[in-house]
Amino acid sequence: HRAVYVGVHVPLGRQSRRRHRHRGHRHHRRRRDREDGRESPTYDTPSQRVQFLLGTEDDDEEHIPHDLFTELDELAFRDGEVQVWKETARWLKFEEDVEDGGERWSKPYVATLSLHSLFELRSCILNGTVLLDMRANCIEEIADMVIDSMLASGQLEEELQEKVRAAILKRHHHQNEKKLSNRIPLVRSFADIGKKHSDSHLLERNGLLASPQSAPGNLDNKICEGRINGGSRENSTLDFNRVDMNFMKKIPPGAEASNVLVGEVDFLEHPIIAFVRLSPAVLLTGLTEVPVPTRFLFLLLGPFGKGLQYHEIGRSIATLMTDEIFHDVAYKAKDRNDLLSGIDEFLDQVTVLPPGEWDPSIRIEPPKNVPSQEKRKMPVLPNGSAHCSEAAKEMEHHTGPELQRTGRIFGGLVKDVRRKAPFYWSDIKDSLSLQCLASILFLYCACMSPVITFGGLLGEATKGNISAIESLFGASMTGVAFSLFSGQPLTILGSTGPVLVFEKILFKFCCDYQLSYLSLRTSIGLWTAFLCILLVATDASSLVCYITRFTEEAFASLICIIFIYEALAKLVHLGELYPINMHDELENLTFYTFSAAVKRLVLQFDIPSQSWTRFFMEPVSVCSTRGWLISPMGPNPWWTLLAAAIPALLCTILIFMDQQITAIIINRKENKLKKGCGYHLDLLVVAVMLGVCSIMGLPWFVAATVLSISHVNSLKLESGCSAPGEQPKFLGIREQRVTSFMIFVLMGCSVFMTSVLKVDISHTLMF
Repeated sequence: HRAVYVGVHVPLGRQSRRRHRHRGHRHHRRRRDREDGRESPTYDTPSQRVQFLLGTEDDDEEHIPHDLFTELDELAFRDGEVQVWKETARWLKFEEDVEDGGERWSKPYVATLSLHSLFELRSCILNGTVLLDMRANCIEEIADMVIDSMLASGQLEEELQEKVRAAILKRHHHQNEKKLSNRIPLVRSFADIGKKHSDSHLLERNGLLASPQSAPGNLDNKICEGRINGGSRENSTLDFNRVDMNFMKKIPPGAEASNVLVGEVDFLEHPIIAFVRLSPAVLLTGLTEVPVPTRFLFLLLGPFGKGLQYHEIGRSIATLMTDEIFHDVAYKAKDRNDLLSGIDEFLDQVTVLPPGEWDPSIRIEPPKNVPSQEKRKMPVLPNGSAHCSEAAKEMEHHTGPELQRTGRIFGGLVKDVRRKAPFYWSDIKDSLSLQCLASILFLYCACMSPVITFGGLLGEATKGNISAIESLFGASMTGVAFSLFSGQPLTILGSTGPVLVFEKILFKFCCDYQLSYLSLRTSIGLWTAFLCILLVATDASSLVCYITRFTEEAFASLICIIFIYEALAKLVHLGELYPINMHDELENLTFYTFSAAVKRLVLQFDIPSQSWTRFFMEPVSVCSTRGWLISPMGPNPWWTLLAAAIPALLCTILIFMDQQITAIIINRKENKLKKGCGYHLDLLVVAVMLGVCSIMGLPWFVAATVLSISHVNSLKLESGCSAPGEQPKFLGIREQRVTSFMIFVLMGCSVFMTSVLKVDISHTLMF
């Protein structure tokens, strides 16, 4: 179909105009023949033309799109005379307006445009002057070329060219100048002490001090400054005191400027319009609020009485320049028709709201997540549907070289080691950050609680054979080894719910058949370690690619249910053991504090110690009937060594699923990990440490889903410079080994703190 506009009143354009002839300027290009010798194909819709334009790749760097800062300046009058160009709005991602009174900027909001202003803008581009790839060094050269083109096309009369030139070259007044001028001189001087170096570094980051064509003090700019009449322009020397560096930090590196100039003058009878694209971008000092090179310039001057109309057209072109698709079209456009196609494609995506259904004065808050515009770049299939990428989405979930079968013994493990070895030193250097210190302190407390809790639950379930002290020591030893040698050190090991359930079932089985729990557990642990190593040797971790998101969520839900069940079961048990006293009998009063003052208060009331000492927390202790090395056979019959392979097979499946599903969640593509992962290497380290813990009678530790996710979330990296109103962009994860290493080292040091808890409670009551 074709876009047809019927009954649109266009007050700014003329009914008949001559085409803009080629005058030999360096910035003109031929519109009919493409530079690559190809004719632009005929398309049915503007979207197809835009998709073809964005699909072409230019060899030169001049047409590579950059981030844009757009500024809207309007002519300000005083005593009936044009004085300055005054900044009224700006765009980085969303629109910000100068509030009434001109004292401050408004909150960023989503720009809402009238459909009429968009059609008028299209008429401006259609009938106005369009100069693409203009080569100029200063605003004076730009003004001369624009006026020459207008004279050649008949858009401007010759006797008005000096007045138009004078209006273009008027000084620009920016909103931040008033704010900076109101600073207290003493405070300003102190603030400037440390600014010089940081400001120059910030400008160098944006390419302003390194690019010779954009340097403010180059020879061409000095020549241009000599042509200024009567000092109407400011000195081209860059003054840090006139730059708002707080706002400058929000501008992405390498950004360029788009200046929109609209205003009313008394010497014109009809509007004059110009759209200019500079090549390369040039730093025009004083033209823009922040010192970034200018790439685009839109000029609209017209007679009095239509200031609001000109303002809305300026907002329309500024909003279009922030649109992702039209932004790229403006950079890659070959002629006027490409720009018109970009506007038409934008109009195809516009949603019109009825005037009586909403209040246009209401400002729309910026969304937390800006929707992707990739669909607008995709060509449409003949049947009218867009390209389907469902297969690609399904494959991208777990695709990568780390999950490909090698067909060799330990082939996947060797690849994991080769993949991770080059990053080992960077895993240490990348930890030099306060974010890592905060993560260590946070995760230390977060990891200690479940380890001690599961140790207590395990001690209760096994009648003291394995308790909290063994859990602390085993977690520290296993965690340190995993953080040093694993393929994905972001994973945190811990005691998980499924392992706890297995331990309970195993202990009950041993009690029912009079078997030694620790010995049978050691046999099962050694068999499990052997089977896990066998899985590593056969590249069984490659089966992870068949685990879907549903399986991940189901397994995570299982762990959550086990956590909730254990907490509620413990709560019910405590309620039965220590019922709530409803009759105000002080003999049954329960205390959970170690404060000496409270204890003395209790003694003053002469409450018998037998009634309350049982409620104090008992100190952590080690079972005195066991050693640190457990025999696999012990007092059990010899056949238990072989029979242990059957429960070991079930335990292997449990360990494999628990470890690898957590690894999948951590290694998801949305986390943007750059150093790769190592499923085979992770499983090998877990298997070796599982065997060691079995021999020493320590709990088994595998990847803990909740703690691992918390660890990853604590190390998220976000963009430092985000546009006003825009949420910081997620950049990835700070991948390193030090945080997990220090967490488990501190946990190991906590083992020596248990002696503090071994205090005779009855003795402390005497003080």
